[in-house]
Amino acid sequence: MTDVSVLRDKYRQEKQALWASISDSAANGRRLKPTLVRLAKLADKLLIDLWYKAGFEQGEALIAVGGYGRGELFPSSDVDVLVMLPDSVIAEDSPELKTKLEIFIGSCWDSGLEIGSSVRTLSDCIEESEKDITVKTSLLESRLITGNQKLYKQFQKRYQDAMDPHAFFVAKTLELNQRHNKFENTPYSLEPNCKESPGGLRDLQIILWVSRAAGLGRTWDDLAAKGLATPLEIKQIKRNEAVLSLIRARLHLLAKRREDRLVFDLQHALAETFGYKAKSTPDGKHKQRASEVLMRQYYWAAKAVTQLNQILLLNIEEYLQAQRGDLQIELRKLNANFYEKNGLLELAQDDLYQKHPHAILETFLLYQQTQGVKGLSAKTLRALYNVRGVMDAKFRRDPVNRATFLKILQESQGITHSLRLMNQTSVLGRYLWVFRNIVGQMQHDLFHVYTVDQHILMVLRNVRRFFIADHAHEYPFCSQLAAGWDKPYILFTAALFHDIAKGRGGDHSQLGVLEVKRFCRQHCIETKDAQLIAFLVREHLTMSHVAQKEDLSDPDVIAAFAKRVGNERQLTALYLLTVADIRGTSPKVWNAWKGKLLEDLYKFTLRMLGGRAPDANAEVESRKRDALVELARHSEPHDGQKALWDTLDIGYFMRHDASEIAWHARQLSRYVSKADRPSVATMTRKSIVRARISPIGEGLQVLVYAEDQTDLFARICGYFDQAGFSILDAKIHTAKNGYALDTFQVVTSLLPEHYRELMTMVESGLSVTIDQKGELPPPTKGRVSRRVKNFPIAPRISLHPDEKAQSWLLAISASDKMGLLYSVATVLAKHSISLKLAKISTLGERVEDSFLIEGSALQHNREQIEIETELLQVLQS
Repeated sequence: MTDVSVLRDKYRQEKQALWASISDSAANGRRLKPTLVRLAKLADKLLIDLWYKAGFEQGEALIAVGGYGRGELFPSSDVDVLVMLPDSVIAEDSPELKTKLEIFIGSCWDSGLEIGSSVRTLSDCIEESEKDITVKTSLLESRLITGNQKLYKQFQKRYQDAMDPHAFFVAKTLELNQRHNKFENTPYSLEPNCKESPGGLRDLQIILWVSRAAGLGRTWDDLAAKGLATPLEIKQIKRNEAVLSLIRARLHLLAKRREDRLVFDLQHALAETFGYKAKSTPDGKHKQRASEVLMRQYYWAAKAVTQLNQILLLNIEEYLQAQRGDLQIELRKLNANFYEKNGLLELAQDDLYQKHPHAILETFLLYQQTQGVKGLSAKTLRALYNVRGVMDAKFRRDPVNRATFLKILQESQGITHSLRLMNQTSVLGRYLWVFRNIVGQMQHDLFHVYTVDQHILMVLRNVRRFFIADHAHEYPFCSQLAAGWDKPYILFTAALFHDIAKGRGGDHSQLGVLEVKRFCRQHCIETKDAQLIAFLVREHLTMSHVAQKEDLSDPDVIAAFAKRVGNERQLTALYLLTVADIRGTSPKVWNAWKGKLLEDLYKFTLRMLGGRAPDANAEVESRKRDALVELARHSEPHDGQKALWDTLDIGYFMRHDASEIAWHARQLSRYVSKADRPSVATMTRKSIVRARISPIGEGLQVLVYAEDQTDLFARICGYFDQAGFSILDAKIHTAKNGYALDTFQVVTSLLPEHYRELMTMVESGLSVTIDQKGELPPPTKGRVSRRVKNFPIAPRISLHPDEKAQSWLLAISASDKMGLLYSVATVLAKHSISLKLAKISTLGERVEDSFLIEGSALQHNREQIEIETELLQVLQS
C-alpha cells in the first residue's frame, strides 16, 4: 500500500466519523461549528503531508482561500487552495516546480480531497484581485496552511494596502442585489438554495466580508463590540446561522455531493434527520408533512437573516461613509415622529415604538405617502425588529391601528411595496394574525411555485399593476376595466384574503370568507363593499374553472355562470382577481390561451347580464356575416363556402368565431364544392391539414379535415406527442358528410421562436400520420419531474351525462407526464368513443382535462366501469 493510500484511508476514516456526528439527530447547530472546524483541520493535516511528499520546501506558500480559508469545511464543499510563488519564480520556466505541482495536485485527488487549486505569484494575486471581485473576496479570507510564512505576510500587507473598503462594499452589495434578482428577490421559493437564496448563508457571509475589509473585525462579536449590532441581533444571527448551516451540512450528506438546494427529493429525508414528524391540523382533516414543518423553520430563519442583513449593511455603509468624510446627512422632518434621512424613513427617537405603538403602522402609511422615500433606515428596521412583542392582541384590537391599516389598503400608491415591507419586517403577520399562519406555508399542488404568503403578495402586485398606466401594455383589457373601477382597495383586500385559509384542511375559499368577514367588521368596511370582498374570496376559483373546463359555446353554461356572478360589478372584479391569481401561481401556468378563454367568458357573461339572452340562430347568422366579410377581403368566390357550410350544423358555428369560420372556408371550400365528382372525391379522401400562427399570438392553430374514424383523435394526439407539441385546446366537429373538422391550439417549448418554420412540418407530418392505417404506436415515455415524483396527486376521473342527457362529460385530473393525452385518447378509441369537445388545461405539472364524448359503450354500466378503470391505469402508470 502506497503512502498516499495510507493517508487516504486514514483521512476517509476520520472524516466519516465527523460526518456521523453531523448526521446524529441529537446534534444541533451550535455543535456543528466545531465539527466544521475539525473537518477543515483534518484537510489541513492531509494537505501538509502531501505538500512535503511532493518535495516542496519553504520557498512557496500553500494558502487556504474561499470558504475553506475561514477555517470551516462543509462535508462536500471544495477545498480551495492557492499555491503562492515569489515574484521571482515563474512556474512555466521551472520544470522542477511544474513537476512538484503536478505531483501535489494529483496526490490530492488520489487521496480523496476535492480541491480547487490555483497557482499565482504574489503580484499576480494582487493584480487579479483588482480586476475580479470574486478573487478579491476569496483572498480576503485566506490563511496560511504551510510554506513560506514571510511570503504570506508580504501578501497580506500588500492586499490590505490595496483594499478600498468602500469600493469593496459597493461591489458586494451590487453582487448581492444581482443574486437576489436571480431568485426573484424572495426566500420563499419551494426549492430554495440555503446558501445563495435571499436569506441564505451567503447574506451572512457578505456582512462579515465587508466588515473585515473595513477593519471592523472578523466575527459577529467584533461587530457588536464596535456598536454596529446589538447583543440581541448577534444572538439572533448566530441562532439562524446555526440552523441554515446544519441544513446545508445535512443536505451534503444526504445527497452525497455538494447540494445546497432544498430540492423536493431531499426535503422529507432531511426533515427526518431533524426528528420532525407529520402533524395534523387543528380540525384533524389535513396532515402537515414533516417536510412542511422543516421548510417553515427554514423560511422563518431566512426571513430573520434578510431583516438582519439589511440592518447591518446599512450600519456598515454609514460607518464607511463617515470614515471617508463624505457622509452628508439630509434630514427632512415629516412629522413629530419621523424624518426622511437620505431617502430613508428614520425614527425621531429610538424608543418611539415603545412609547407610541400607533407609530408602527404609521411607518408604512408614511412610506406610501411620502415621495422620494425608498426604504427604511437601519435605525427604523432595528426598532421594528425589537418591538415585535408590542404587537399583541391589544395592539390588533386598537381602533387607531385598524384605521391606519385600512388607510394603507386604500392608498392610491405604494400598496405592493408597503405590504411586502410589512411582511419582511414581520409586522404584517403580527398585526394580521391570520396572515401569520400562512407565512412559509408550502403548497403541494404542482403549479404554485411560491409559499402561500408570497403567492398572495404576488397576486396583490398583479392586481395593483392593472391600475398603473406604465403596465397597461401587459394586459390592456384588464387595465381598461381597472381604469373604470372606483374602489381598488376592494380588490386589494380580496387578494390579501383569497388564500388566507390555505393549509388548514377543508375548503379554503369558505374558510377565507369567515376570516374576511371578520376583518371587514373589525375595520368598519361599508356593508356593500364587504359583501363584494366576501363574494370574491368565496368565488375566486369559479371563473377559472368555468373558462377552462366547460363549453363556453353552450348558452346554458354562460347563463349558469351569469346567475352565480349576479351583476356586472361582481363580474368585473372577479375577472380581474382571476387573471391576477393565475399569473401569481407560476410563470409557467399563465398563457395567452387561458387569457383568451377568460376574456371570452367575461364578454359572453356581460352580454347575458345586460339582458341580451343568446339567440343561437341570430348569433350564427352574425358570425356567418362577419366571416363573409373576411372571405371577401381575400377575394374568395361568391358563395364558394356554401357547400362546406351546408355540411355543418349550428354547433360548429357556435363553437368557432368568425375569423376561424372564414379560415376554414378558405382552406376547405374548393374541396367540398367538388365532392360530387368521383375523381376529386377520391382525391379528397386524403386528410387535409393546415396550420397558421395562432390568432392569440402564442403557438399554432391547426385545422384537420379528414374522414371520420374512431381513432382519429388518438392519431392526432400521438403525432403532437411525438413532435413535442402540447395541446391547449381541441374543438372536435363531425360534419354531415362524414368528415371530421377539428381545430387544435398547440404550443411547443422546443423551438418556440420558429413556429412559422414548424407550420410546414406539422401540415405534412400530421397528414401522413392520419392517413396511415394499422395499430396506434405506444405513447412516449419521459422522465417524471422531481415535483411530480415527490408530490404525486391521486388521479381522479368523473364520467356523467351532461345536463341535456345527450352527451357525456369526462373529467380527468392527474400529474402531468409525456404522452398523457395520447394515452387517454387511445382508451377512448378502443371503446369507439367519439369526441365532440376537449378542454385541455395544464396547471404547472398537473392536468385538468375535460371532454364531451359520445358512444354506445357509455350506455352500459359494465362498459363504463371498464373505460374508467383503463383510464385510471394509464393515468397511474
